[in-house]
Amino acid sequence: MDYTLYYWPLPFRGHFVRYVLAHAGAAWDEGDPSDLARLKALPVGEQPVPFMAPPFLHDHAAGLWLSQLPAILLHLGRGHGLLPEDPARAALTLKLVCDANDVLEEITCNCGRTMWARADWDDFAATRLPRWMAIFEETGRRHGLTAGAGTMLGTDAPGLADLATAALWHTMGAKLPRLGGMLRRNAPRVAALSERIAALPEIAAMIAREDARTGAAYCGGQIERSLRAMLEETEHRT
Repeated sequence: MDYTLYYWPLPFRGHFVRYVLAHAGAAWDEGDPSDLARLKALPVGEQPVPFMAPPFLHDHAAGLWLSQLPAILLHLGRGHGLLPEDPARAALTLKLVCDANDVLEEITCNCGRTMWARADWDDFAATRLPRWMAIFEETGRRHGLTAGAGTMLGTDAPGLADLATAALWHTMGAKLPRLGGMLRRNAPRVAALSERIAALPEIAAMIAREDARTGAAYCGGQIERSLRAMLEETEHRT
């Protein structure tokens, strides 16, 4: 195996790494959740690299252990030729990865620091989440993305920016269909791009494997129950 990915049996942040590894044709295995729990609980002086939470990647050839999603994606992007050579577009790629990470933080109330309350969700769904979608949409539009063709940063082939974008929005829309509809209304170019990326054979095969393993789960636990409760209540009201 080229890599071992340590993450819970969930899509959420794990799919960002899986999208890149699948697209790159890398061989990887998934660390057992019990091994992840053990590594996470170790004193920091005994961890392979000091870390707080997954995803956690072991690059076997480089002898490198990494945590923090943006750092992992940047490492994989460089190693597999998925970063633009143009420094400006490379910086924009990292910016989009960090934007995606921020969306994940916000949709889970800072990784479950609190659970969703009705008024807070209504405000988020009416303001911040559509604005995040518009941010991705406008970024793509400025680089020639259309509903039928193009990439997030105008590159000839999909790169890390496109994989991260699809890992964020396609995963969210597939697991939480009501939010998929919101994406199509607010960011049709990004919705279409995300579908194209997710349909690439190697990525589609990975998604199918993971769906068979994890079912309809998105981020898991109490956080997901809180999020789904907001969506179900919204659907009943409309």
